[in-house]
Amino acid sequence: MSLSYESSGVRYDQLDAFKRACQRAARTTAGELAAHDYAEPVTTRGESAYLIEATDHYLAHVEEGLGTKNLVADAVYAATGKNFYRAIAIDTVATIVNDLVTCGALPISVAMHAAVGDSGWFSDEKRMQALVDGWAEACTTSGAVWGGGETPTLKGLVDPATIVLAGSALGKISPKPLRITGDVRDGDAIIFLASSGVQTNGLSLCRLIASQLPQSYQTPIGLGDARTYGEALLAPSVIYVAFVRECQRRGLKLNYAAHVTGHGWRKLMRLEEPFVYEITAPRETTALFKFLMQAGPITLREAYATFNMGIGFAAYVDPESTDAILAAAQTTGYDAWLAGHVKKEGTRKAVVIPSLGLAYEGDTLQVR
Repeated sequence: MSLSYESSGVRYDQLDAFKRACQRAARTTAGELAAHDYAEPVTTRGESAYLIEATDHYLAHVEEGLGTKNLVADAVYAATGKNFYRAIAIDTVATIVNDLVTCGALPISVAMHAAVGDSGWFSDEKRMQALVDGWAEACTTSGAVWGGGETPTLKGLVDPATIVLAGSALGKISPKPLRITGDVRDGDAIIFLASSGVQTNGLSLCRLIASQLPQSYQTPIGLGDARTYGEALLAPSVIYVAFVRECQRRGLKLNYAAHVTGHGWRKLMRLEEPFVYEITAPRETTALFKFLMQAGPITLREAYATFNMGIGFAAYVDPESTDAILAAAQTTGYDAWLAGHVKKEGTRKAVVIPSLGLAYEGDTLQVR
């Protein structure tokens, strides 16, 4: 029997219903901004970052969590002594700032939230210092100050052997025309930026697979990849801030941007307006994702609906800007390519991948 994300205990229909309820209630508080000389842009709810608007700039805010990836690092550390907490810290900052830049905001400050069940978690100096060093490194990579944080001890709520990692970021768009607004048009090009692997989504399912493998995280991936399963899962996430910053520096307009995390490639249709996003160059599946599909087993359709499948960020751009934007990505160290195009087909909203025989209709993504 094939596995799904639901089989690992994650139900997006339930999570997304709560998020939509929060958005409805949150909109009723928008009037409170007026006392601070700010206002809420009409289209900010449901996007990856929340914007507030002033006369000459926008501020952006994101709150995000790592999820359960650190449990993989814990298991590998216990079995092998290899410490991946530098990578775990980078993952946490990445999932925050990558959401932030989708609106064009560059991060100014990042805060850490590190909750434990017992303060003894911090007594492992090697692990603790790796977490601290990785967080500072990721902030520097993002061009942001590490502004502070919170380290609650939540006995009875958090497992004493684990840590719950999350955080927030504040960013700014100035001047205001640098905002990425969702100005997508029929015929726009879709540019993909490669991921490092699973990054931060789908780890509950990855952990379920590990529990079924005789060697667990020490299982060799094979398929031309010399890493173990655990090592491959723990590759640190790519931070995409430099790509957005460089496009702004060169005066290159991004019509829309998507951070590809939960919901897999369905996230490509996060924009509210209906379009068909046709991916004509998806690239060959990497060894890690082939391993996941075989070991699960996981169907091709479920894999692309759950994992990033090798892409971490997508930009929607005017076709005439494609070469210049690819050059900006490559100059800043990203593996980027022209992956497809946007099409207007009446009221249809979908992600289609013809070469793989996959199509995800708009009703499979309900984040608004």
